[in-house]
Amino acid sequence: MNSHLRKFLNVFAVVLVCSAVVSLPGCGGGSAASPNSAVSPVPNPNPNPTPTPNPTPGSSVAHDHVLLVVFENHSYSAVIGNPSMPFLNNLARSFGLATNYFANAHPSLPNYFVLTAGNTIATTDDFPGPVSDDNVVRELTAAGKTWRAYAMSLPSVGYTGGDQGPYIKHHNPFAYFSDVLNNSAQANNIVPFTQFASDLQSNSLPNYSYIVPDNQHNAHDCPSGMITCSDNDKLAAADAWLSANIGPLVSNASFQSSGLLIITFDESVVSDIASGGGQVATVIVSSKAKPGFQSSTFFQHQSTLRLMFKALGVTAFPGAAASAPDMDEFFK
Repeated sequence: MNSHLRKFLNVFAVVLVCSAVVSLPGCGGGSAASPNSAVSPVPNPNPNPTPTPNPTPGSSVAHDHVLLVVFENHSYSAVIGNPSMPFLNNLARSFGLATNYFANAHPSLPNYFVLTAGNTIATTDDFPGPVSDDNVVRELTAAGKTWRAYAMSLPSVGYTGGDQGPYIKHHNPFAYFSDVLNNSAQANNIVPFTQFASDLQSNSLPNYSYIVPDNQHNAHDCPSGMITCSDNDKLAAADAWLSANIGPLVSNASFQSSGLLIITFDESVVSDIASGGGQVATVIVSSKAKPGFQSSTFFQHQSTLRLMFKALGVTAFPGAAASAPDMDEFFK
């Protein structure tokens, strides 16, 4: 185990305790629709970013397992440095942080499509689908890679229907892809999040994991049992969920050997329309990552898709991921 990973794990126990007792004060608003389907490169909206240390591209991008966790509707400044999110901020300090990363659009669904298909595809959250565009399922299957979407509060394995309680369909792009809808074996890779812990414990995680908390744990709505809440309450609940459910992943020996975890937000607050969807926090976690690295390179969600495929050795990139800036600089 390398030194910066050991340092993080030493702090993890303290953060876990703090997360368990953090106060949960209540709600910020969701994102109103402001359609913007462009995913082509745009000018850097931050002309004076913090300098990037050691910007030489890394050589350790290859991983056996990649995992993506997506939270909801918060700006970079609301997340990074916020004491309501001690676990996520400790990850950001210990591993990699993208300081100049922007979502592609408002509202949510277009961003989820960019993360998995390389294009916004939809302009509203009530887009009915299906989607026949190239996507992660098609390319992962062609490359012989396994995948699974772990969705919190999903009512059953293979469910591709509408919202059910705090489970929100438009946060799960896999429920729209024709590759899934027309193939029951592929649909069965959409599973309730409860399966994640058992897959982790049995070392049976797929090559690609998409992880979506439900609306009470992704910083979108108030936590369960709270009718009204502050924005920090939402973020505290999301961080506690992250600590309890993703903390064991970061501590897992198999992940430490060959795993890459990316944590991002689908979009910023609705008032932030910079580069389409506003600035969001994105954290890169891997034992192969440069410790405490901060990148000021301008990235959007298509670069995350490109990174996940490069890490797995998949060479066909859907949509705008084919020409997106590489994120290799995060790695040693």
